[in-house]
Amino acid sequence: MRRGATVRDLAARTGLSIATVSRALNGQANVAEHTRQRVLEAAGRGGSRPAGGVVYLRCPYLLTDYFGLIVSSVAETAELHGLHILLNAGKAAKDSDVLLSLPDEPGIDAAILILPPEPESALENLRDRGFPFVVVDPRTPPPRDVAAVSAAHFAGARSLMTHLVELGHRRVAIIGGPREWLVNDNRLAGYVAPLAEMGLLPAPELMRFVPEPSEEHGYRAACELLDVPDRPTAVVAFNDKMAVGAARAAAERGLRIPEDLSVAGFDDIDVSRAMQPMLTTVRQPLAEMGRMAVSLLRRLLERHELDALHVELATELVVRGSTGPAPRR
Repeated sequence: MRRGATVRDLAARTGLSIATVSRALNGQANVAEHTRQRVLEAAGRGGSRPAGGVVYLRCPYLLTDYFGLIVSSVAETAELHGLHILLNAGKAAKDSDVLLSLPDEPGIDAAILILPPEPESALENLRDRGFPFVVVDPRTPPPRDVAAVSAAHFAGARSLMTHLVELGHRRVAIIGGPREWLVNDNRLAGYVAPLAEMGLLPAPELMRFVPEPSEEHGYRAACELLDVPDRPTAVVAFNDKMAVGAARAAAERGLRIPEDLSVAGFDDIDVSRAMQPMLTTVRQPLAEMGRMAVSLLRRLLERHELDALHVELATELVVRGSTGPAPRR
């Protein structure tokens, strides 16, 4: 699109509605081909973008073993497709208003946004300006016509809690992540579902939510949970790092894992195999999320039709030694 041209500008130039222009720019199927070409010509594209291009990859978080795996996968896959990556990462990037000006940045053709902290309106603005982008692991529910890829968090959490219920656990503590993250809502719903099917709900005193899913926050939350009068028989954590923190809290209280307390996490990063006993967890396809994001973006750049804009990749329950039968009391 010509720099500074908006969907509203193109609608005025072509005599089409804003909705039609937006669908044409985003490669949606319900647009006649002659209409699509009319919009592309007005936008100064005249057809498909070239195979190569510069992709702005934004990850406003520390590149730990979670985000680092996604970023590495995006970079490696982009190179295979002839795309060049411009990386913007780290916590300092979180507070910048880069999405507002991204379509006007010279030399940037598209973007991949990992867990963007901006509100839904910012993503809608980017979409309405016809700028191709894909969201990885969206923080909030993405707009219907914005391409996004994530893991099947609900299904993964449900499989983990079903495993614990089948082992006889009924008092299961939950350490959730930031309340405003979509992933937290999905996992929480998955954790609660198997208990609800048995007519049970997690007791309020057995639930904690932390502002950042780190080992230290997991440790602090677990200390509170393990000190309640009727302590839980199992703890499930938002991620593996928090589960490690929970295991540390259990050790300080002389609790054996899994004989006295079962502990489980989510992600299956390296730390899950460094614990003793090794951690039961839900494996996320982090590298595949990066590869899928590049694939979706490439199709957007080439004006292919996207029937599935919101892609969820399957997770896998990995049972290890940190979970066992509920102790008898």
